[in-house]
Amino acid sequence: MNREKKETSTCQVCHREKRKDELIPPNLVRESIQQFIKGEVRDWSDDGDICLSCLNTYRAKYVQRIMEKDLGELDSLEQEVVQSIHDNDILSENINEEYEERLCFGDRIADKVAAFGGSWSFILSFLMFMAIWIVGNSIMLVKQPFDPYPFILLNLMLSLVAALQAPVIMMSQNRQEKRDRLRAQNDYQVNLKAELEIRIILEKLDTLIHYQWLRFLETQQIQMDMLEEISSKSRRR
Repeated sequence: MNREKKETSTCQVCHREKRKDELIPPNLVRESIQQFIKGEVRDWSDDGDICLSCLNTYRAKYVQRIMEKDLGELDSLEQEVVQSIHDNDILSENINEEYEERLCFGDRIADKVAAFGGSWSFILSFLMFMAIWIVGNSIMLVKQPFDPYPFILLNLMLSLVAALQAPVIMMSQNRQEKRDRLRAQNDYQVNLKAELEIRIILEKLDTLIHYQWLRFLETQQIQMDMLEEISSKSRRR
């Protein structure tokens, strides 16, 4: 029972009983975050400990405050970034898959028509069709041409194709703009999260270096005590 009591302690923020390996002393917390926690928690003490979950919560709040200072009021995208840092979620997504899931049957047909209308296959096939039409009505069907010169029916067909193709291409371009907007939003979120996580990593490195330095000083002090004991014993002899 005594061992269990020694291995547990209370977090001074959430006031819950935690294991020692889940608690961090205040001297290992970054000074800026300590000051932020002191402003939020009235009974904060430099002698108490804080658990990892509470520390991560206040880290996320501190990051949010930094972003609000730098960027102003956070929008929904930046709120998602802060929440993902707190929850350790992944923000990067496959935009193409998400975009394809939103397309209906008409949108897919419009994209295929726009892709074919903007290719060399369409240009060459349309030139071949016009050549066959003109040659057929000028030479092969001289006696009974179904569209004699000046090819009024052909002009009507060309006008109809142009009238239908233009809005279809515009529809496809609008959807491409939506896809680019989704990709830009995702890139912004990923880059922002990477920048904030780099700050957190640097903070954790500072904490680790400080902790290792304290252990080094403690080890050095123990070695000095051992040397003094050895020297005192040698003097007695």
